[in-house]
Amino acid sequence: MNLSNPKSLNTEFFQQLYQKNPDPWQFATSEYEAKKYAATLNALPRNLYQSGFEIGGSIGILTEKLARRCQSLLSVDVSDIAQAQAIDRCQHLHNIKFELMSVPKSFPTESFDLIVLSEVGYYWSWEDLHKAQDLIVDRLQSQGHLLLVHWTADRGILSLTGDEVHNDFLRLVPDKLKRIKSVVEDKYRLELFEKI
Repeated sequence: MNLSNPKSLNTEFFQQLYQKNPDPWQFATSEYEAKKYAATLNALPRNLYQSGFEIGGSIGILTEKLARRCQSLLSVDVSDIAQAQAIDRCQHLHNIKFELMSVPKSFPTESFDLIVLSEVGYYWSWEDLHKAQDLIVDRLQSQGHLLLVHWTADRGILSLTGDEVHNDFLRLVPDKLKRIKSVVEDKYRLELFEKI
C-alpha cells in the first residue's frame, strides 16, 4: 500500500467539472460505461434488495438501473449540479431518495442490505477511505452485499488507484467481509462482498 498522503478531491472539483460538461465521463453515451453497468447489475446475486445505498450517484444513469433492483434506494452525491440531472432522469421512479452528501464526512444513520461504491473510492485519501470502510461495514446489514466497481487505468489526478481501493477492502476479509465475486477487466475491476 502506498502510504503517501493524497488528499480527497473536494466538492468544488466536481462542481467545476459538471459546470463545464454536464456528463464529463460520458456515462449516458459511452459503450464502455453501458457494458460496465450491465456487468455491475449482473453481479448482484439477488433480484431485489430491500434498501440500497449508492455512494456517488452522479447524473443518475446507474441510479435508474439500481432502482429497479431495490424496494428503496438512497442515492447521494457531492454535486448539486449532477444530482439535479439524476433527479430529472429518475422522476418516473418513486422508490429513490436523493441527498447531497459528502461521504465519509456524512453518512446515513439507517442500515442497508446493498451498498454500491462505483467509481468513487479513488477520489478519497487513505484516511477518508478507511473512515468510509468503517461506516460502510457498520451500516451494511448481516449478509448484505457491498459492490465495488472502479476504473483501473492510470492514476492521473486521482488520489488513489482503483486497484488500491479494492486491495484495501480485501484486508477486511475474512473478519468482516466475505468476497463472493471478483471480475478484472481491461479497464475496470469489480468486487462483490457479503457482510459476515
